[in-house]
Amino acid sequence: MPLWGIDLGGTKIEGVVLESVEKPDVRCRMRIDTEAPHGYDHILGRIALLVQMMADETGLRPGRIGIGTPGALDPITGLLKNSNTTCLNGQPFKADLEAKVGLPTVMANDANCFALAEARLGVVRREMPNAEVVFGVIMGTGVGGGVVVNGRVINGRQGIGGEWGHNFLDESGGPCYCGKTGCVEKVIAGPALQRYYTSLSGESLKLKEIVQRHAAGTDPHATATMQRLVEMFGKAMSVVINILDPDVIVLGGGVSNVELLYTDGIAEVRKHVFNNRLDTVFLKPALGDSAGVFGAAMLVA
Repeated sequence: MPLWGIDLGGTKIEGVVLESVEKPDVRCRMRIDTEAPHGYDHILGRIALLVQMMADETGLRPGRIGIGTPGALDPITGLLKNSNTTCLNGQPFKADLEAKVGLPTVMANDANCFALAEARLGVVRREMPNAEVVFGVIMGTGVGGGVVVNGRVINGRQGIGGEWGHNFLDESGGPCYCGKTGCVEKVIAGPALQRYYTSLSGESLKLKEIVQRHAAGTDPHATATMQRLVEMFGKAMSVVINILDPDVIVLGGGVSNVELLYTDGIAEVRKHVFNNRLDTVFLKPALGDSAGVFGAAMLVA
């Protein structure tokens, strides 16, 4: 049976139809602008339009659709929360979308979709097919995470399963949009690292340039920024391992491209885990920008 998935982003909405669980070949893949500034009802209409475009392209009609969302659906209230597309917050997004498209949906946040895709279709399936517990990490503009156990997303009682980006890490991170202070996101996300570099040097650089300067050994402020990333990554990641003890952690997002994380970063994790060694396997993702929409489709598998 074909699997339909929609990945709702702040600027783009992407859809895919996969052949089946056993043969996840792409039957159709489309992308349109979200047009979020036009508001909540407009976004619902854009998703419905994309579903219709995919139906026209394939000649198929889905039985249900997997939806990857920014933020999370509260399982108690049925309202969306914690979304950086703020017009979605506080809205009965699942119920309204199902009414709009006339189909049942299965929803999970984008980090959970990333983790599910890499577990069932990507690098975990390729490198460690017998892994039971997978933690997927997004480290980019923000920090998020998703938990997959035996091929199923763990959303949790409150819909916040895997949200390690808003655990406390260090007071120096400062206030977070979530209302707390010192969140993981405020310390090791890309913008946080850039702010830290600026606080030391007085110069504003992109993270890629900071990494390059550290590698060249010519900028002590860049080196201090990378040391901070490595040390704080070790502390933050060890908390996840101590609680979940995953077989595999897949690192995604722009910050995950910093090679130091796979050497010095893992060494820092080892210092803080509640064990005399570190057996957790850290992997780079295999699906690139396909992970979100593929993961959404796998929600209905």
